[in-house]
Amino acid sequence: MLNASGDILQKMKGLVFKYGVYFVLVAMIIVLSLSIRSFLTPRNILNVLRQISMNTILACGMTFVIISNGIDLSVASTVSLAGVIACLFAHPGEYPFIISMVVVLLLGFVVGGINGVIISHTGVPAFIVTLGTQQVVRGIAFIITNGSSVINLSNEYRFIGQGVWLGIPFPIYILAIIFVISYIFLHKTKFGRYVYAVGGNDQAANVSGINVKRIRVLVYIIASIFAAIVGVILSSRTNSANPNAGMSYELDAIAAVVIGGTSMSGGKGVMLGTVIGALMIGILNNGLDLIQVSSYLQQVIKGIVIIGAVMLDRINEVRK
Repeated sequence: MLNASGDILQKMKGLVFKYGVYFVLVAMIIVLSLSIRSFLTPRNILNVLRQISMNTILACGMTFVIISNGIDLSVASTVSLAGVIACLFAHPGEYPFIISMVVVLLLGFVVGGINGVIISHTGVPAFIVTLGTQQVVRGIAFIITNGSSVINLSNEYRFIGQGVWLGIPFPIYILAIIFVISYIFLHKTKFGRYVYAVGGNDQAANVSGINVKRIRVLVYIIASIFAAIVGVILSSRTNSANPNAGMSYELDAIAAVVIGGTSMSGGKGVMLGTVIGALMIGILNNGLDLIQVSSYLQQVIKGIVIIGAVMLDRINEVRK
């Protein structure tokens, strides 16, 4: 009888550790819906989804990087530079709309490629490389704009961040497409299996025939391309591009990934968990805004949540 009770308790603990983030999300929704009458209204739900769209897209790219046992601190600067360059090609009547999109995707490819090549071929820690890239990329954004904003954008460009189709903000559609693509690539393809293998043990992956360097380069390219897309959405939504845009976005993206259960040690994580993590951050911010909590206190609360998520991850690792 005691053994049976112990087994049940162990199973319950296992469920809590495995699905704790989902339980917390449901609890947050229940508490906020009971405390704030306007929280579960369709208007507020769409507002939350639109608010989290950019962070979730960044976090999807960051998930590939962290599962491969890397980190990318340059994504926020890529957001800034991508927005600046896209807006330079988005003035009414000057260039076809597609030009700005192609240029931005190429920018993401180049920045991610540089990060990936340096990290995979020199052995310099990803933290150091992307910290340096962060400064370089944002510096280029300041040089191009001379520190001022780029304005006067075409209607087509502004629709990306401000448009509504069938009653749903357009950024939500972009998020849905990127999530589906990310999910398929990470969980349903050989590439995704290789990402897990590289993050779990890169030496074993290399011995088994996986091109570890190529996988590392590709995950950084993915993260930077997603950051470039976020740069377009952000500049479109705000009607301008500013070299200061996107400051600290990388921290929210990393927080969403970690809260969603991806291990900072690499080799473990799921894309759905990342979306749940981003949703938790968005709901937390929205709920605190609705009850008029100071933005300074919100930063404290968010920091506590992130520390708690990391501690839970470490406890889970020790248990294994």
